[in-house]
Amino acid sequence: MKNQVYIENIINPFKKIITVSSDKSISIRCVLLSSIALGRSKIFNLLDSDDVLNSIKAIKNLGVKCVKKQNYLEVHGVGINGFKFNNNLTINAGNSGTLARCIVGLCSATSKKIKLIGDQSLSKRDFKRIIEPLNLFGVNINSKNGMLPLTLEGTKILRPIKYIEKKGSAQIKTSIILSAINTPGITEIKSKKSRDHTELMLKSLSYPIKIKKINNYDLIKIKGLSQFRSFEYKVPGDISSASFFIVLTLLSKNSELQIKNININPSRTGIINILRKMNASIKITNKKNYKGENIGDLKITSTKNFKSIRCSSKLNSSAIDEFLLIFLIAAKASGISKFYDLNELNKKESPRLNIAINFLKMLGVKVLRDKDNIKIFGNPNLKLKKKYHMKKFLKDHRVFMLSVVAGLTLGGKWVIEDSDAINTSFPKFLYQIRKLGAKIS
Repeated sequence: MKNQVYIENIINPFKKIITVSSDKSISIRCVLLSSIALGRSKIFNLLDSDDVLNSIKAIKNLGVKCVKKQNYLEVHGVGINGFKFNNNLTINAGNSGTLARCIVGLCSATSKKIKLIGDQSLSKRDFKRIIEPLNLFGVNINSKNGMLPLTLEGTKILRPIKYIEKKGSAQIKTSIILSAINTPGITEIKSKKSRDHTELMLKSLSYPIKIKKINNYDLIKIKGLSQFRSFEYKVPGDISSASFFIVLTLLSKNSELQIKNININPSRTGIINILRKMNASIKITNKKNYKGENIGDLKITSTKNFKSIRCSSKLNSSAIDEFLLIFLIAAKASGISKFYDLNELNKKESPRLNIAINFLKMLGVKVLRDKDNIKIFGNPNLKLKKKYHMKKFLKDHRVFMLSVVAGLTLGGKWVIEDSDAINTSFPKFLYQIRKLGAKIS
């Protein structure tokens, strides 16, 4: 059947060197920031996924010329507050929460009305988290129940704000930063720690942004209306995409994998820190710094004896997209693993905490939940022999890829639907998996 994959055999031992897809978070930020730069920016190694393609369509609709060259995207930036577009514009963010929340901040000084829509999954996600701070700037946003669709109407009379961001959401923070760029004066944000690609990119552009790191928060000051020029950027590999191959290798027998040129920004490497605490064999080599981002190669070796973990909630934001995979390792660990304050998992493309618990129980793993805290009772001898049909509650690229990894490492006969879900972030996932020798039909 269309959009289904079938797995009947675990993957054979492998020893390979691979690359994975480009970083989605950085790709989207490059597209958005290049649109308000002055001049022609060149973005190399841009991720070719639905989320990024929708970002390019969005800035084209705002009057920004984009030209696809042989090995880069050329963006003809129009400068801060330089967008020109037709009345009653509708922007479709597809499945991308990053694009949807950030484009609102980017358009905060645009006085024409814009309607923002998304797919069924995105339309169920919370947008009150950005509506509140952007209203403080003076942006007029109308939304039923704080969800998509919404209409926004910016203003030329934006005012700087002081805001405390408590969720540890890089999307909220970036939306505020982009609005602050459109605003005269200095905006101040006290932000719970989260991925900091936007700040690092602006620093590499010599934009007047100041960051002071204090315990669990960052204090950020942005001076608005400071025009920056076009830039060149080569997007590194995505740690989130690499994570599926990390866990695939750890759970496979007698295997070794090198993954080249991965973004190892500390705000993104929670999965490495957590899995190392669980005895996983993961090494980082060839470290370098590129425009403020840390880049390196990963070397992963099969691991037999995983330890349980009491995972501090301080690690949550740096591993928020990888917890599904971490839970899979916990299912094979000795002892009881404990995870705390995981509410944000249910704010992603799907209610991932709910899905993860149901998924593990389907595999025969004991899981106890207390509100947003869970305990996973590991079984080092976990092997699957039943038939498993993943359907209906998917439509989430990470749940699809998790299912593939589970089938290839734990056994069982699998039918996994919605293979097209990977187009949002990692269209070549199955191609890369097959290159390692996996038999997937």
